[in-house]
Amino acid sequence: MSEIRIRQICLVAHDLDRVQAQTESVFGVELCWRDPATRKIRLNHTLIPFGNQILECVSPQPGEYDTPAERYLHRRGGDGGYMVIMQVPEASYPSYRARVQALRIPIIAEPGEDGKGHGMQLHPREVPGAIPEIRWNVEEDRPDGAWWPAGENWQRKKYTDIVDGIRAAEIQCHDPAGVAARWGEVLDEPVGTDAEGNPALALAGSDLRFVPARDGRGPGLGGLDISATDPARALANAEAEGCRTGENLITICGMRLRLV
Repeated sequence: MSEIRIRQICLVAHDLDRVQAQTESVFGVELCWRDPATRKIRLNHTLIPFGNQILECVSPQPGEYDTPAERYLHRRGGDGGYMVIMQVPEASYPSYRARVQALRIPIIAEPGEDGKGHGMQLHPREVPGAIPEIRWNVEEDRPDGAWWPAGENWQRKKYTDIVDGIRAAEIQCHDPAGVAARWGEVLDEPVGTDAEGNPALALAGSDLRFVPARDGRGPGLGGLDISATDPARALANAEAEGCRTGENLITICGMRLRLV
């Protein structure tokens, strides 16, 4: 069984307020924190609990055009997925870092706070489809344990009346088998297949799924499977917001959000 958890997904949007409003309205969730430090890197953002995981959305600050987030929005033709942030045990973290170095993958950032957690973001040129981040955090033995990126006491804003987690992240690409193999190599995880035959990594509680890019937007993080405790309510809310796009499908921030 994998020791890797998808603990946070990061999206990127032009209109952060609209994405936040739709997310909260459809899924009955609520903002838990905004990190003021993101302003130093010319971003605004939101952090919203989905069960014991966090859905983040970032947006370039008004007037900031030469930022990685703005370039990514331009490259993918609009809002969409940006990062897959995974939690590993503190004791295992050095081995993941050593593996990344042995594979000669550039580390583009190392966010963290002494005594609370530390992580590394890998260059997406070497691990295609999304920016991977691997990190450890204190209270790793608790499913709802502390999570440094989401601030103190994020749990007080955890609402599960409609949704209670993220069960899969879907990376679209031109070579699903090859990209899955690369992620598997980096994470030291075997590549299997999902129920539909797509290459997938079975992580702890959530899967990473790799599918062909068919929407004209090219490679990227294109979808999430959302665990719904009240799917009918989520779909009714999405209908009211104008973002229901299928039988069990909702589209927010350019993402295909499947209720499972």
